[in-house]
Amino acid sequence: MGHKISDAKKWFLTCIVLLLAVILLLLGVFWVFDPFFHFHKPFSFVSYRLYDERYSNDGISRHFDYDAVITGTSMAQNFKTSEADVLFGVKSVKETFSGAGYKELSENLERALRRNQKLRTVIWTMDANAIIRDKDYDQYEGYPTYLYDDNPWNDAAYVFNKNIWYHGVIPNLIMTLKGEPSTTFDEYSSWEKETGYPYVMAAYDRWEEKAPEAPPLSETDVKMVTANIQQNFVELVNQYPDTTFYIFYTPYSICWWDFMNQEGMINFYLDAELIATKLLLECPNVKLYNFHDKYDVITNLDNYRDKEHYASHINSLILQWIAEGDGLVTKENYMARWEKEKEYYSNYDYESIFDR
Repeated sequence: MGHKISDAKKWFLTCIVLLLAVILLLLGVFWVFDPFFHFHKPFSFVSYRLYDERYSNDGISRHFDYDAVITGTSMAQNFKTSEADVLFGVKSVKETFSGAGYKELSENLERALRRNQKLRTVIWTMDANAIIRDKDYDQYEGYPTYLYDDNPWNDAAYVFNKNIWYHGVIPNLIMTLKGEPSTTFDEYSSWEKETGYPYVMAAYDRWEEKAPEAPPLSETDVKMVTANIQQNFVELVNQYPDTTFYIFYTPYSICWWDFMNQEGMINFYLDAELIATKLLLECPNVKLYNFHDKYDVITNLDNYRDKEHYASHINSLILQWIAEGDGLVTKENYMARWEKEKEYYSNYDYESIFDR
């Protein structure tokens, strides 16, 4: 009887040891292939599949070697860091967030700036459709906040997550074994889709009847716009005076302006833009760009997949414009530029867009 109990104990202990060994092996594999760079910088001998911005970007901020960040919404996804590196003489990473509000972008940048003392250049989209929003606007839920903080105790949600194993660890392992290269930042989050008039129109739900002109910004509207820009841009850039922030208004297509016209919102938007411009021009380390006067680009729907999103060759042009100072807004020229913008879009023949 005693011999049987002894054998049972040995069997039990053997199982426990084997189980622990398997768990430790899996933890080791996870640590090495760390798909979202939460624990360490990328290893040169591992191939990484860069994907899922809201999971990857914080790890990129933490552990990659860079002195410049390209950030923004889907309007920034087609930027190529290789082009930015040459034009600006930097080593850049791309951290974009599709559909993000100003707050999400600002909070991610704040974490990057806090962790990386070498970060001296930021290229940052300022989407026109987000100016007239609450400062805390956020349309996403279920963020992987366990990746954003420095609390090791909640990392179990990362390590023991079957989706991360299936979509991250295992693909990285397979890519490494097959000798495939890692995703580059030029490729990361980028998209190539058909562009042109038919594709823009297919996605454009135009108001048939033009709405009456919206009333001017109310005191509440002014406070909202001011708080939005102040919290999510001004306060951040003022904390890091040694970093240059290249911020630009994204050049949406003429169909976006048509939509605003049909809503009676062009003057309302432009007044909000003017508030934002004045606030940003008070920041000495901000270089503000406005490409709403690139009429040859904006009115050519071959450059767009829908009323907002431009193709990758426009991203390349934007980098060149910024590097050359083309479109720079200053305290000396901002009012003249704004008045010209207002004159153009308030009087444009929008019906001519559809004369085909």
